[in-house]
Amino acid sequence: MKICGIVGWKNSGKTFFAQKLISYFTNQKFNVASIKHAHHDFEIDKPNTDSFLHRQAGSQQVIISSSKRWAKISELNKANEKTLYELIDELNKPDIIIVEGFKNEKHAKIEIIKDDSDPSSHLFPNLKNVIGIVADSRIETSIKKFKKNEIAIIADYILQRT
Repeated sequence: MKICGIVGWKNSGKTFFAQKLISYFTNQKFNVASIKHAHHDFEIDKPNTDSFLHRQAGSQQVIISSSKRWAKISELNKANEKTLYELIDELNKPDIIIVEGFKNEKHAKIEIIKDDSDPSSHLFPNLKNVIGIVADSRIETSIKKFKKNEIAIIADYILQRT
């Protein structure tokens, strides 16, 4: 199983880049999973649906299932947030996992750098396991650099390095 993180500051293009990688790997017939870290509370359930009402009544875990997909919603309450590796254990053995966020974990990472960013704001000097940088602007580093449109080249690099 290959794991590669996509890291960068807000609005750097992380999600757009993750989408491109996921699409590329899927088209190459890989079984792809993704994990997205949110820094804020989020809601995937809709008010007044049956599953929402189950949670509202006190169910700590709800599974909703149909013929097309299923989802598990777990309330953490005061429990610690799950680690990246606990979340990976929830997955059903994908070939590749694209992780957006979790920048301080030990997995390999690609940093997405916005073209007009201040060099002092780059993450790679202070993060472990940054194996590549995606930016269209010139950046001085020994880390492998890619242009934003080089998806196939970056995907092959990820397969080699993870």
